[in-house]
Amino acid sequence: MRPVTIVRDFQIGPTSSLLIKMGNTHVLCAVSVEEKVPPFLKGQGKGWITAEYGMLPGATNTRMQREAARGRSGRTYEIQRLIGRSLRMMVELDQLGERTFRIDCDVLNADGGTRTASITGAAMALHAAFVKLVEAGAMDMPKFTRIAAISAGIVDGEAKLDLDYIEDSNAEVDANFVLTDNGDIVEAQTTAEGAPMPRAQLNELLDLAEKGVAELFQLW
Repeated sequence: MRPVTIVRDFQIGPTSSLLIKMGNTHVLCAVSVEEKVPPFLKGQGKGWITAEYGMLPGATNTRMQREAARGRSGRTYEIQRLIGRSLRMMVELDQLGERTFRIDCDVLNADGGTRTASITGAAMALHAAFVKLVEAGAMDMPKFTRIAAISAGIVDGEAKLDLDYIEDSNAEVDANFVLTDNGDIVEAQTTAEGAPMPRAQLNELLDLAEKGVAELFQLW
């Protein structure tokens, strides 16, 4: 796995924030808390967790047009839905009270694995928000499950963890895993790019992912 650095309280305004660096992929994750829920949850005593994802124009080698100007892409919607689904696996919503935890994941620098870095950083930032609200007397600490995410793939016939952009671009198999701290699978996205892969390769990638997230959990 590439070197990982966590910079906590990167922003002052949000309830919690952190910058996660996985190699040259850097993602800012910030949690804002709203004392309201979407209409479909109103009056049920449940909270909500949702996420937004975006890439800054200078995050890649060639400047990207801001999505505020051109509209969000299908890739952006798919990734932010993945982040939101994953985070909602951390906690029972009825333990949050009628409030919304809105997590913004902004990619400052992209070199592969932006969605997995976003999930890991967002999960850590969400937990930090829980701690701050508990310390302020606004809520009781909910029972939660830690999650983390990592990419893996088959590159030149070899199983590798945490692919950078070049490795990802040349991978025969590309995979993203979201796992809990007890090894349960929240989400597994695996695609064979050239030819169908044998089951043994999937097992090998999952074993690698388990090792990777175990290292990430040590950073909590």
